[in-house]
Amino acid sequence: MTNRARSFDAAAELYQAYRPGYPPALFDAVEELAGRPLAGARVADVGAGTGIATALLHARGAEVVAVEPGDGMAAEFRRANPGIPVVRGDGDRLPLADGAFDLITYAQAWHWTDPERSVPEARRVLRPGGALALWWNDPDMSVPWIAEQDERLRAFFGVSGQSGLPSREAPGLDVTTREVRWSRRVPLAAHLANLASHSAFLLLGEEGTRAFVDAERARLAPLFADGVVEESYVVTLRVAVF
Repeated sequence: MTNRARSFDAAAELYQAYRPGYPPALFDAVEELAGRPLAGARVADVGAGTGIATALLHARGAEVVAVEPGDGMAAEFRRANPGIPVVRGDGDRLPLADGAFDLITYAQAWHWTDPERSVPEARRVLRPGGALALWWNDPDMSVPWIAEQDERLRAFFGVSGQSGLPSREAPGLDVTTREVRWSRRVPLAAHLANLASHSAFLLLGEEGTRAFVDAERARLAPLFADGVVEESYVVTLRVAVF
Protein backbone atom coordinates (compact mmCIF):
# COMPACT_ATOMS: atom_id res chain seq x y z
CA MET A 1 0.00 0.00 0.00
CA THR A 2 2.89 2.36 0.76
CA ASN A 3 4.29 1.78 -2.73
CA ARG A 4 0.95 2.68 -4.27
CA ALA A 5 0.54 5.79 -2.12
CA ARG A 6 4.10 6.94 -2.82
CA SER A 7 3.82 6.28 -6.56
CA PHE A 8 2.53 9.85 -6.91
CA ASP A 9 5.98 11.24 -6.05
CA ALA A 10 7.27 10.34 -9.51
CA ALA A 11 4.40 12.20 -11.19
CA ALA A 12 3.89 15.20 -8.89
CA GLU A 13 4.07 17.73 -11.72
CA LEU A 14 1.52 15.78 -13.78
CA TYR A 15 -0.73 15.50 -10.71
CA GLN A 16 -0.59 19.24 -10.04
CA ALA A 17 -1.28 20.15 -13.66
CA TYR A 18 -4.24 17.89 -14.40
CA ARG A 19 -6.01 16.70 -11.27
CA PRO A 20 -9.36 18.42 -10.66
CA GLY A 21 -9.83 20.91 -7.88
CA TYR A 22 -12.94 21.25 -5.72
CA PRO A 23 -16.04 23.46 -6.03
CA PRO A 24 -16.87 26.32 -3.62
CA ALA A 25 -19.98 24.38 -2.55
CA LEU A 26 -17.73 21.76 -0.94
CA PHE A 27 -16.12 24.30 1.36
CA ASP A 28 -19.53 25.80 2.13
CA ALA A 29 -20.58 22.32 3.27
CA VAL A 30 -17.40 21.89 5.35
CA GLU A 31 -18.17 25.14 7.16
CA GLU A 32 -21.79 24.15 7.75
CA LEU A 33 -21.03 20.67 9.09
CA ALA A 34 -17.99 21.76 11.12
CA GLY A 35 -20.02 24.58 12.65
CA ARG A 36 -17.55 27.37 11.96
CA PRO A 37 -16.17 29.45 9.08
CA LEU A 38 -12.91 28.56 7.44
CA ALA A 39 -11.76 32.17 7.65
CA GLY A 40 -9.46 32.41 10.64
CA ALA A 41 -9.60 28.69 11.39
CA ARG A 42 -6.42 26.81 12.18
CA VAL A 43 -6.45 23.94 9.64
CA ALA A 44 -4.15 20.96 9.02
CA ASP A 45 -4.52 19.52 5.51
CA VAL A 46 -3.12 16.00 5.75
CA GLY A 47 -1.86 14.06 2.73
CA ALA A 48 -1.80 17.43 1.01
CA GLY A 49 -0.02 16.22 -2.11
CA THR A 50 0.76 19.16 -4.37
CA GLY A 51 -1.63 21.40 -2.44
CA ILE A 52 -4.74 21.40 -4.60
CA ALA A 53 -7.09 21.45 -1.58
CA THR A 54 -4.64 23.31 0.65
CA ALA A 55 -4.55 26.31 -1.68
CA LEU A 56 -8.35 26.47 -1.78
CA LEU A 57 -8.56 26.31 2.02
CA HIS A 58 -5.99 29.11 2.20
CA ALA A 59 -8.03 31.16 -0.28
CA ARG A 60 -11.06 30.82 2.03
CA GLY A 61 -9.05 32.52 4.77
CA ALA A 62 -7.92 29.48 6.73
CA GLU A 63 -4.59 29.50 8.52
CA VAL A 64 -3.55 26.21 6.95
CA VAL A 65 -0.55 23.92 7.44
CA ALA A 66 0.01 21.07 4.98
CA VAL A 67 1.21 17.62 6.04
CA GLU A 68 2.75 15.52 3.26
CA PRO A 69 4.97 12.38 3.43
CA GLY A 70 6.24 12.21 -0.16
CA ASP A 71 9.45 13.87 -1.36
CA GLY A 72 8.20 14.62 -4.87
CA MET A 73 4.80 15.84 -3.75
CA ALA A 74 6.29 18.08 -1.05
CA ALA A 75 8.72 19.60 -3.54
CA GLU A 76 5.90 20.35 -6.00
CA PHE A 77 3.80 21.73 -3.13
CA ARG A 78 6.53 24.20 -2.22
CA ARG A 79 6.90 25.27 -5.85
CA ALA A 80 3.16 25.80 -6.33
CA ASN A 81 2.41 27.27 -2.87
CA PRO A 82 5.46 29.17 -1.64
CA GLY A 83 3.45 31.05 0.99
CA ILE A 84 1.90 28.01 2.71
CA PRO A 85 3.90 25.95 5.24
CA VAL A 86 4.31 22.23 4.66
CA VAL A 87 5.67 19.72 7.16
CA ARG A 88 6.68 16.14 6.51
CA GLY A 89 4.60 13.37 8.02
CA ASP A 90 1.43 11.35 7.58
CA GLY A 91 -1.94 10.87 9.25
CA ASP A 92 -0.77 7.92 11.35
CA ARG A 93 1.94 10.06 12.98
CA LEU A 94 0.96 13.72 12.77
CA PRO A 95 3.95 16.04 13.40
CA LEU A 96 1.61 18.54 15.09
CA ALA A 97 1.06 19.77 18.63
CA ASP A 98 -1.76 18.55 20.87
CA GLY A 99 -4.99 20.54 20.67
CA ALA A 100 -3.60 23.03 18.16
CA PHE A 101 -6.15 22.87 15.31
CA ASP A 102 -9.78 23.70 14.67
CA LEU A 103 -10.07 21.45 11.63
CA ILE A 104 -8.19 18.55 10.07
CA THR A 105 -8.88 17.84 6.40
CA TYR A 106 -8.11 14.87 4.18
CA ALA A 107 -8.73 15.46 0.47
CA GLN A 108 -8.48 12.12 -1.32
CA ALA A 109 -6.05 10.89 1.35
CA TRP A 110 -7.82 9.26 4.32
CA HIS A 111 -7.85 5.84 2.63
CA TRP A 112 -4.03 5.79 2.76
CA THR A 113 -4.12 5.87 6.58
CA ASP A 114 -4.66 3.22 9.24
CA PRO A 115 -7.80 4.48 11.05
CA GLU A 116 -6.72 2.73 14.24
CA ARG A 117 -3.88 5.25 14.32
CA SER A 118 -5.21 8.21 12.34
CA VAL A 119 -8.44 8.59 14.35
CA PRO A 120 -6.60 8.88 17.72
CA GLU A 121 -4.11 11.25 16.09
CA ALA A 122 -6.96 13.48 14.91
CA ARG A 123 -8.41 13.48 18.43
CA ARG A 124 -5.04 14.46 19.86
CA VAL A 125 -4.39 17.33 17.48
CA LEU A 126 -7.89 18.87 17.43
CA ARG A 127 -9.11 21.40 19.94
CA PRO A 128 -12.35 20.63 21.85
CA GLY A 129 -15.18 21.17 19.37
CA GLY A 130 -12.80 20.77 16.42
CA ALA A 131 -13.75 18.76 13.36
CA LEU A 132 -12.32 16.13 11.03
CA ALA A 133 -13.36 16.50 7.38
CA LEU A 134 -12.73 13.72 4.87
CA TRP A 135 -13.67 13.92 1.21
CA TRP A 136 -13.31 12.04 -2.06
CA ASN A 137 -13.85 13.38 -5.56
CA ASP A 138 -15.26 10.53 -7.68
CA PRO A 139 -16.43 10.41 -11.29
CA ASP A 140 -20.21 10.67 -11.54
CA MET A 141 -21.34 7.21 -12.62
CA SER A 142 -24.81 8.49 -13.54
CA VAL A 143 -23.22 9.97 -16.68
CA PRO A 144 -23.22 7.21 -19.34
CA TRP A 145 -19.83 7.86 -20.94
CA ILE A 146 -18.17 8.05 -17.51
CA ALA A 147 -19.75 4.76 -16.40
CA GLU A 148 -18.59 3.13 -19.64
CA GLN A 149 -15.07 4.42 -19.14
CA ASP A 150 -15.07 3.06 -15.59
CA GLU A 151 -16.05 -0.36 -16.92
CA ARG A 152 -13.13 -0.26 -19.35
CA LEU A 153 -10.76 0.75 -16.55
CA ARG A 154 -11.93 -2.09 -14.31
CA ALA A 155 -11.65 -4.58 -17.16
CA PHE A 156 -8.18 -3.30 -18.06
CA PHE A 157 -6.85 -3.72 -14.53
CA GLY A 158 -8.96 -6.76 -13.72
CA VAL A 159 -10.16 -5.27 -10.45
CA SER A 160 -13.09 -3.28 -9.08
CA GLY A 161 -12.80 0.47 -8.78
CA GLN A 162 -11.74 0.40 -5.11
CA SER A 163 -9.97 -2.97 -5.06
CA GLY A 164 -6.78 -2.93 -3.02
CA LEU A 165 -7.65 0.30 -1.20
CA PRO A 166 -8.39 0.43 2.54
CA SER A 167 -11.84 1.41 3.69
CA ARG A 168 -12.97 5.02 3.49
CA GLU A 169 -14.74 4.66 6.83
CA ALA A 170 -13.71 6.31 10.08
CA PRO A 171 -14.58 3.70 12.74
CA GLY A 172 -15.71 4.97 16.08
CA LEU A 173 -16.68 8.41 14.81
CA ASP A 174 -20.13 9.91 14.40
CA VAL A 175 -19.90 11.35 10.89
CA THR A 176 -22.33 13.40 8.83
CA THR A 177 -22.18 12.75 5.09
CA ARG A 178 -22.91 15.19 2.31
CA GLU A 179 -22.62 14.81 -1.48
CA VAL A 180 -21.66 17.71 -3.74
CA ARG A 181 -22.02 17.39 -7.50
CA TRP A 182 -20.00 19.51 -9.87
CA SER A 183 -18.26 19.43 -13.24
CA ARG A 184 -15.41 20.97 -15.19
CA ARG A 185 -14.64 21.34 -18.90
CA VAL A 186 -11.13 20.39 -19.99
CA PRO A 187 -9.37 19.51 -23.27
CA LEU A 188 -9.45 15.81 -24.12
CA ALA A 189 -5.66 15.69 -23.69
CA ALA A 190 -6.03 17.02 -20.14
CA HIS A 191 -8.71 14.43 -19.33
CA LEU A 192 -6.41 11.65 -20.49
CA ALA A 193 -3.46 13.11 -18.57
CA ASN A 194 -5.63 13.17 -15.44
CA LEU A 195 -6.34 9.45 -15.90
CA ALA A 196 -2.64 8.74 -16.30
CA SER A 197 -1.88 10.49 -13.00
CA HIS A 198 -3.74 7.85 -10.96
CA SER A 199 -1.74 5.35 -8.94
CA ALA A 200 -2.80 2.27 -10.91
CA PHE A 201 -1.31 3.72 -14.09
CA LEU A 202 1.77 5.05 -12.31
CA LEU A 203 2.52 1.53 -11.10
CA LEU A 204 1.66 0.02 -14.48
CA GLY A 205 4.37 1.93 -16.29
CA GLU A 206 4.67 4.02 -19.43
CA GLU A 207 4.07 1.38 -22.10
CA GLY A 208 0.87 -0.04 -20.61
CA THR A 209 -0.43 3.41 -19.77
CA ARG A 210 0.18 4.64 -23.31
CA ALA A 211 -1.73 1.68 -24.74
CA PHE A 212 -4.82 2.41 -22.65
CA VAL A 213 -4.66 6.18 -23.18
CA ASP A 214 -4.29 5.85 -26.95
CA ALA A 215 -7.28 3.52 -27.13
CA GLU A 216 -9.31 5.81 -24.89
CA ARG A 217 -8.49 8.83 -27.05
CA ALA A 218 -9.84 7.01 -30.09
CA ARG A 219 -13.06 6.11 -28.24
CA LEU A 220 -13.72 9.57 -26.80
CA ALA A 221 -12.77 11.77 -29.75
CA PRO A 222 -16.06 11.11 -31.62
CA LEU A 223 -18.07 11.93 -28.47
CA PHE A 224 -16.38 15.29 -27.99
CA ALA A 225 -16.04 16.71 -31.49
CA ASP A 226 -14.80 20.09 -30.21
CA GLY A 227 -12.02 18.38 -28.24
CA VAL A 228 -13.43 19.50 -24.87
CA VAL A 229 -14.59 16.98 -22.25
CA GLU A 230 -17.08 17.79 -19.50
CA GLU A 231 -15.95 15.75 -16.50
CA SER A 232 -18.72 15.30 -13.93
CA TYR A 233 -17.91 14.50 -10.30
CA VAL A 234 -19.53 13.66 -7.00
CA VAL A 235 -17.62 14.77 -3.91
CA THR A 236 -18.48 12.65 -0.87
CA LEU A 237 -17.80 14.65 2.29
CA ARG A 238 -17.74 13.14 5.78
CA VAL A 239 -17.39 15.37 8.83
CA ALA A 240 -17.02 14.39 12.49
CA VAL A 241 -17.11 17.00 15.25
CA PHE A 242 -15.14 16.15 18.38
